[in-house]
Amino acid sequence: MQTPKAKGTDILNDPFWNKGSAFTREERDRLKLRGLLPSVYMTLEEQVHFFLVRLREVPDPLQKSLMLSELANRNATLFHRVLIEEIEEIAPLVYTPTVGLVCQQFSHNFTRPRGLTFTPDDRGSMAIMMQNWSHSSCQVAVVTDGSRILGLGDLGANGMGIPIGKLALYCAYGGIAPHRTLPVMLDFGTDNEYYLTDPDYKGWRGRRLRGDDYYSLLDEFMQAVFRRYPSMLLQFEDFSSDKAAPILDKYRKRYLCFNDDIQGTGATVLAGVLGALRMIGRPPEAIKDLKVAVVGAGSAGLGVAQALHTAMLEAGCVDAETASKNFTVFDVKGLLGKGRKGLTAEALPFQRHDLADGLSLEETVKAEKPQLILGLSGRKGTISEGAIRAMAATHERPFVFPLSNPTSQTELTPAQAYEWTQGKAIVATGSPFDPVTYGGQTFSPSQCNNMYIFPGLGLGASVCGAESVPDSMLYRSAVALSKMTSAEELAAGRVFPSVTNIRACALQVGISVAEHAYELKIARNNPGRGETVAQFVTRKMYYPEYVPIFSEVGE
Repeated sequence: MQTPKAKGTDILNDPFWNKGSAFTREERDRLKLRGLLPSVYMTLEEQVHFFLVRLREVPDPLQKSLMLSELANRNATLFHRVLIEEIEEIAPLVYTPTVGLVCQQFSHNFTRPRGLTFTPDDRGSMAIMMQNWSHSSCQVAVVTDGSRILGLGDLGANGMGIPIGKLALYCAYGGIAPHRTLPVMLDFGTDNEYYLTDPDYKGWRGRRLRGDDYYSLLDEFMQAVFRRYPSMLLQFEDFSSDKAAPILDKYRKRYLCFNDDIQGTGATVLAGVLGALRMIGRPPEAIKDLKVAVVGAGSAGLGVAQALHTAMLEAGCVDAETASKNFTVFDVKGLLGKGRKGLTAEALPFQRHDLADGLSLEETVKAEKPQLILGLSGRKGTISEGAIRAMAATHERPFVFPLSNPTSQTELTPAQAYEWTQGKAIVATGSPFDPVTYGGQTFSPSQCNNMYIFPGLGLGASVCGAESVPDSMLYRSAVALSKMTSAEELAAGRVFPSVTNIRACALQVGISVAEHAYELKIARNNPGRGETVAQFVTRKMYYPEYVPIFSEVGE
């Protein structure tokens, strides 16, 4: 067992070693802790219980989240065990929807550093700064520039709450040890006037860098972080739509990296669609003929469209052009139709040259009759009642997926979806919603959240040492996840497994990712002698429990 490089109060102040009241009498003597703690001894299970009792006394979700953050700052093992023991209760406090509030208030509630921050003032020094991160190994880093946080827009340096929250889920559900994670904030300015004038804002006070100034700094960071940790997985998170896809395209073949908003969201939605097809008794191959309306032409919307498009080709669709005609995509001007100029390279394949530009969602639904509608606009109310009623008039079971986060920005609520379809809709949402009673029947909408995919993807790719994350790896992730929904859950109207099963989902996704990496011959780490890939990935999963600390370094 590795031992801490400190003793006494230093150990108590290190969240990776601190056990609080769980230090045994023997450990307190060995580590010179005797007298520094109350005399009571508690097990980890007892600590979890008493923390939850205190947490449940607090009514406000933001205050609950701050309590959890403070726990992570002092005892990482206990924090992640709480996350595992009460997934349904705690995950929404650590991530969506509460993380939006956490980010908005991040500067005001800042207490201690939880990652690395780089600013324009650090140009030329990033490789040296990487050495300031004290951990010698890193499996997963989550990086944001704060330019498009959830549906809240440009939050600048306050966006650091996102990498911290994502990595908490990586640890608890994906089995990545907390000391092998790295949250990163690329604080390259903000255009948010409120934060620029807020005296308590903790970020770099300047307008967002653009063009070569921005991309040269990003280049320096990428070189610095992969020089320090050459085999880690880097996840891009919440970059604005104008940068997200170009950044991914630039680096995805050079480094082990992926964009969760584009690829993670796409894989998660694909898993939900495959689950919905299972629910109505249709095989996975039926996706090749599925008509899809995508409300939102940003990085997330187009990423989902690309994932479904790939799946259609995998399922036997004739060619890419035919598959593209299954889609209608909408931005603030309406349908991306005939004659639209200025589209990005990612949007061009989904432009409908046979339909008038700017058609409304309702007009298009009546003409094209999609069975699946996806809300990825980041704006409340962008899926209309008329559009949903038109879908229900054509399809016995319309698939309605309003996916924008946080809850306040969702395109429509599950209650509206069930009401406008007379209870026929199959509903999945980005944030968690309570069950809905309609017509004397109770419906439970599924949560279509990326946390079903990215922890397992990070686990599998990092454990096997994959060289890259190809699109086929995301497809395999989605297929693996879709098989985790039980027949009972499908019968209850759920297209995703219960979040209480999310650690098992992450393991299956991780195994499928690693197996695919070996098939493609892009894995650099091999299982042990006589060990299967499944056994290898399972063995590498971190589980939060206390381990004995035998002695101090130097004794």
